[in-house]
Amino acid sequence: MVIDPLYLAAFLIGLTGGVHCFGMCGGIVGALTLGLPPVPGHPLLARLPYLLAYNLGRIASYATAGALAGGVGAWAAHWVSVHRAQLGLQVLAGLFMILLGLYLAGWWRGLSRLEQAGGVLWRRIEPLGRRFFPVRTPVRALGIGLVWGWLPCGLVYSVLVWAVGAGGALEGALLLLSFGLGTLPALLALGTAAAALAGFVRRPVVRWTAGALVILFGLYEIGLAVRMLG
Repeated sequence: MVIDPLYLAAFLIGLTGGVHCFGMCGGIVGALTLGLPPVPGHPLLARLPYLLAYNLGRIASYATAGALAGGVGAWAAHWVSVHRAQLGLQVLAGLFMILLGLYLAGWWRGLSRLEQAGGVLWRRIEPLGRRFFPVRTPVRALGIGLVWGWLPCGLVYSVLVWAVGAGGALEGALLLLSFGLGTLPALLALGTAAAALAGFVRRPVVRWTAGALVILFGLYEIGLAVRMLG
């Protein structure tokens, strides 16, 4: 089975963007794990069904948003040259990745304004998540994940811009699914070893490395699009 490089890149961006996930979703995961009912047995094994359910809901929301973005992009492409529209969107996505890399590394905070803009929608959605607290079952954790998957996040927004040019709703959904799976290790680890990981991700070299890798992805996307346009 051959993995599309596009989806592999999205997975790696999710993986390297884990340092951002700690900051954005750390409080949610902390509230989720601290509010779990006492269960006999090993604490890690007791938390795992809840963490998996939460992340399943979160990634499902990402994929839904990706399908919407990809569908809108495919519809818009009918009004212009499909090939040039997709390449133009690829350049735009590459620029967003560069900005995202600067944001992850702490060298530029502009994307925080985009997250603030997304807060308008979030204020309408967030109250729905409160209905699932306290978390007593994995089904409630799934509901929290479905709601919190729409949390304003510059990392997700950057990949959504990329999804607009993915070619269609299915491709957009697969792109965000790949990205979501890339974020999974960080957030599962956060739910089981939050204290140890918090100190690790605060190290400047960790943030710089993650940011630099995402910037390289962005430059690669732009270079590929420019070469194809040429």
